[in-house]
Amino acid sequence: MFRKMRRFKQQVSDDECKRVLNEQKRGVLSLIGENGYPYGIPIDHWYCEEDGCLYFHGAKEGHKIDAINNCNKACYTVYDEGFRKPGEWPLNITSVIIFGHIELVTDEEKAREICTRLVEKFTDDKEYLERELKNALPRVQCLKLIPDHMTGKLVNES
Repeated sequence: MFRKMRRFKQQVSDDECKRVLNEQKRGVLSLIGENGYPYGIPIDHWYCEEDGCLYFHGAKEGHKIDAINNCNKACYTVYDEGFRKPGEWPLNITSVIIFGHIELVTDEEKAREICTRLVEKFTDDKEYLERELKNALPRVQCLKLIPDHMTGKLVNES
């Protein structure tokens, strides 16, 4: 169903893909938007190693929710900060692409966990976390991306 990677020599392991997903804070979630146009949005994520799914949060209504309700297929792309080999100018970047289907999270305790994990990616300020959970959680819609296929690639930008 999914294509094999054309540049297979640059493919990285699943463990390397998971490293990028764990270390990076955000990526681009791509959905099928209105009138069949692609709709890609930069968004924060939490990768849960226990179930292998990605989690997001946002508003309970809008273009993203409409697109998901019309077609739950999604693609999520993340890339790391990259590195340079000593004495060389090109950046070496590891990117990860996940194809899957996305669903709304309706369980309140799971939503609380998702929001907590997302906040913890940015700060360890417990007072801020509690304030956000109290004030914003009722207005938040959490999303779960269930992967069907994942690939990662190390690219040299030269």
